Amino acid sequence: FNEGDSGFTTEPHTTVLSLAQNFPNPFNPTTSIEFTTPEKGDVRLAIYDLTGQITRILNVEGVPSGKHKVVWDGRDNLGRPVASGVYLYRVATHGESLTRRMVLVR
Repeated sequence: FNEGDSGFTTEPHTTVLSLAQNFPNPFNPTTSIEFTTPEKGDVRLAIYDLTGQITRILNVEGVPSGKHKVVWDGRDNLGRPVASGVYLYRVATHGESLTRRMVLVR
């Protein structure tokens, strides 16, 4: 998402996995995605296009419990800007996952 920095920030413990609506939405050129994890563990945050193809993926090991924020720069896994459109973002950890929708306007 952001080169050289995982983009994760942390706040205190929570008891459930949750995924907030990205902000701003629609966005251009960047958006923030916030989620909370109930316990320390591995997290996968993935961005998909509407055909289900992975656009961008971030796997992070050992994320502490609590609230986290990631900034997506509207680029794919190869660093190329993606097209305007609707994208899905999904956070998954410990057998749980949540998905939301966002809109990129170039």
